[in-house]
Amino acid sequence: MLSIHSRCWLCRQPLCLSRHGICSYCLRHLPAKPLCCPCCGLPAGDAAHPCGRCLQRPPPWQALVFVGDYVAPLRQLIKKFKFQHAPELAPLLARLILLNWQRAHREQYLNRPDMILAVPLQAKRCWRRGYNQSDLLARPLAHWLGCDYRPAALRRVRKTAPQQRLPARMRRRNLRGAFRCHEPLAGRHVALLDDVVTTGSTVAEISRLLLRQGAASIQIWCVCRTL
Repeated sequence: MLSIHSRCWLCRQPLCLSRHGICSYCLRHLPAKPLCCPCCGLPAGDAAHPCGRCLQRPPPWQALVFVGDYVAPLRQLIKKFKFQHAPELAPLLARLILLNWQRAHREQYLNRPDMILAVPLQAKRCWRRGYNQSDLLARPLAHWLGCDYRPAALRRVRKTAPQQRLPARMRRRNLRGAFRCHEPLAGRHVALLDDVVTTGSTVAEISRLLLRQGAASIQIWCVCRTL
C-alpha cells in the first residue's frame, strides 16, 4: 500500500507520489495552450510550422518549449517559487517542462540536447533570493535526460536594469554585453532554461552568444511564455 507524503500544490489533495507535486486531476486541467508557433511560442494558425514572424525574422534559436501562458495557476506557482522562498517547487515545475518537451520531441522531432544551461541572475539578486530559480529547474532536468549541466558556463558580467520595467525596444540594448560564456560549445545541442519568457530579449541575447561559441542548435525551455 502506497503511503501519502504530501499534498498537491494546487488543490491540496493528498499525493501518493510526493515528487510529482501536482495531482493527475490538476495536471489534466492546467489551462490549454492555444495553437502556437513551435519556434517563437507565440499564437499562430499552425503549431507544426514556423509562423510568418519567424519566417521573416528567425529568432536565434530553433524551438521554444513551454508549459503555458503566464496566467493562473502557473503565475501563482512562479511567484511563490521566485518571491516567497519556495525552492521546493522546482521539481514540480521542472517536471512540467519535461512533459512538454517530451511531447514536442515526439511531435516536432526535436533534438535531445547535449547540454542544459540556465539563464544567470545578477549576483546581488541571487544573494537576496538565496538561489537562482533557473538553476534549480535545470538540475533535475539534466538528471532526468542524462544531459550535461554546467552551472558556471554562463555568467552575467554587467548589472542591468530589470527587464520588466523597460519597453520592448529598450530591452535588447539593456542586455548588450551583459553575459559571458566560459564553455566551448562547438557542435553541441543546447537547451537554454529560464522560468518566464516575455519578449524573448534575454534568451535571444544569450542565444546569439552561444551561437558565437559554436553551438549547433539551441532550444529555449521555460515554464511560462507570455502570450
